[in-house]
Amino acid sequence: MTPDPAPLYAAHLAVMQQRAETALERGGFDHLVIPSGTVHYQLFDDRDYPYAVNPQFKAWAPLTRNPGSWLVVTPGRRPKLVYLQPFDYWHVVPDAPSGYWAEHFELVVIRKPEEASRHLPADAARCAILGEAQSALGQYGAFKPNNPQPVLDHLDYHRAFKTPYEIAMLRQATLRGVRGHRAAERAFRAGASEFGIHLAYCQAAGQDSAELPYSNIVALNAHGAVLHYTERDRVPPRPLRSFLIDAGASFGGYACDITRTHAADTDGEFQRMIDAVDAVQQRLSAAFAPGRDYRELHLQAHLELSGVLHEFGILTMSAESAVESGVSAKFFPHGLGHGIGLQVHDVAGFAESERGGTIARPEGHPYLRLTRTLAPGMVVTNEPGLYFAELLLDELRQGPHAGAVDWERVDAFRPYGGIRIEDDIVVTEREPLNLTREAFAD
Repeated sequence: MTPDPAPLYAAHLAVMQQRAETALERGGFDHLVIPSGTVHYQLFDDRDYPYAVNPQFKAWAPLTRNPGSWLVVTPGRRPKLVYLQPFDYWHVVPDAPSGYWAEHFELVVIRKPEEASRHLPADAARCAILGEAQSALGQYGAFKPNNPQPVLDHLDYHRAFKTPYEIAMLRQATLRGVRGHRAAERAFRAGASEFGIHLAYCQAAGQDSAELPYSNIVALNAHGAVLHYTERDRVPPRPLRSFLIDAGASFGGYACDITRTHAADTDGEFQRMIDAVDAVQQRLSAAFAPGRDYRELHLQAHLELSGVLHEFGILTMSAESAVESGVSAKFFPHGLGHGIGLQVHDVAGFAESERGGTIARPEGHPYLRLTRTLAPGMVVTNEPGLYFAELLLDELRQGPHAGAVDWERVDAFRPYGGIRIEDDIVVTEREPLNLTREAFAD
């Protein structure tokens, strides 16, 4: 049974306040001030872009559709929420603050964005203000975000460690995402187009494109070789060979990130390759344990995926040689995964410590998004893949290792595009918790 986040919120808020106090001490500030963000408008137009809440703001409360609001955190005091509920007959006005979280704040409701300045600390110089420049308030933008690095370093580093409340929120997001994935597979097997599959996903997840945490990747056949394919053709290809979907969902500001690959012929060779990649993915998931260097897991993924390529007759060189020579990166060009939570690609993936610093990627692997050592409370993705991408295959064919590839076998798989399997994993003191597989099982 998926836990209710509400009873876990007070403990989460206590953790947030403790982190904020330490961060303020590190930066030499008295107050932490966080704007929710503002609406952005298109150039030379009056149309606005979809609003995206400041992640630092939604870390404190599940508010994602409240531009113009502010949060003030002062050590020793209840956090203050300056909540914009505008006088507006053109748009739907946010409801009055309510719910399990509201009682934990000093609430101030304002009707105009500029009214917020009266309820913020008097001296902006004593505030660590985290947000975008457009959030500035006051005459000449006197009260504007300064984003002090010592404060950000501390908060971002610790954001990798999720509270039980956050795990519960991620579980809820995952359930929505899995409903979408089930519906998308049904639509694929019924012969729908990429656009039709996308609509089926959104309907089942109960969210439209602007609410999803990222733009859905819905790829049929060779389109699966494009890592971030988002064109969504309106007419399905013939014949229908394969389907790769990378799609998530949101809940209270938290995101899930799930990828699955399906073969039209469930008894064919491409399905057997999907099964082989899935087996690699599950072996890797079991190794997401405290003390494991994520860079080593990434390199282990290259080694095991190279073994799959050798098993299917695509590579004639050994798996070890494929990794050492860089050949494996032509088939698996992205990183094994990333942190996830308030953002799909959560912050501080390279953070050396809470005081800053960077942990470098392994040489030859420029797209890895996480280099930290795993620890309990971290939530990270595991997404190995194999792709038959034209540009990368052309580079390989023209390089020194072209003779180690059976190009007829490559041509046989090229029309299927590629394979990616992605789960969201919670690192614990014991066995890792796979939020994605748990939700699919439910």
